[in-house]
Amino acid sequence: LVMIERMRSDFIANVSHELRTPLSSIVGFIETLQGPARDDAEARAAFLGIMTSEAARMQRLVDDLLSLSRIELASHRPPEETCDPAEIVGHMLDRMRPVAEASRAVLECDLDPGLPKILADSVQLDHALSNLVENAIKYGAEGGVVRIVATFYRSAGDEAISLAGSPAVELAVIDNGPGIAAEHVPRLTERFYRVDKARSRSIGGTGLGLAIVKHIVRRHQGHLHIESRPGKGSRFSIFLPARDGR
Repeated sequence: LVMIERMRSDFIANVSHELRTPLSSIVGFIETLQGPARDDAEARAAFLGIMTSEAARMQRLVDDLLSLSRIELASHRPPEETCDPAEIVGHMLDRMRPVAEASRAVLECDLDPGLPKILADSVQLDHALSNLVENAIKYGAEGGVVRIVATFYRSAGDEAISLAGSPAVELAVIDNGPGIAAEHVPRLTERFYRVDKARSRSIGGTGLGLAIVKHIVRRHQGHLHIESRPGKGSRFSIFLPARDGR
């Protein structure tokens, strides 16, 4: 109980901090607009742009908090929908291509033709993959390549089967970005944990994206595996038990 209370207190403190920072910025600009910058059209335009960006940041944080809450509430109910992982990947890619193009990133896809159906919540799985791809685009090399690879592992000797506990489907997001130092990797799925706080905030990160992925994968009785080395890029793999839903 003491640990749960401490975690709750830490969570509230983190949320308060994440909301207070952009809110303080907005309040400061409002006060400036009401005073020194009242008659400065150029300053007004610049300040309003920053305020809009900070408000959007708060909106993203609230949206991610609500998503995390919904996922946690559903965590005790295993998904029962029979899904085609290739279709989920395809729909996700259609939606993420404009995001990639805006960052001059290239999305590539390699799907195993023998992918089986899986039992999954298609909306949540799409959400998890979207978070991984968006992270790869945001934190990867400018103009870099992000690969989405889907593989079916059948053989008992495959490492993927030991991770998923059965024949498994791997949905991997691979980038050629700067990579992540080994000491950070175990903490990447913690709420509000950031490797580079300043950069994360500057590109609109909430610090909740990978925590959401972790909870979605856990609900699917799967495993999230992260490999990364500085200068060598990163590979985020979701391993899911392969089932046909029959």
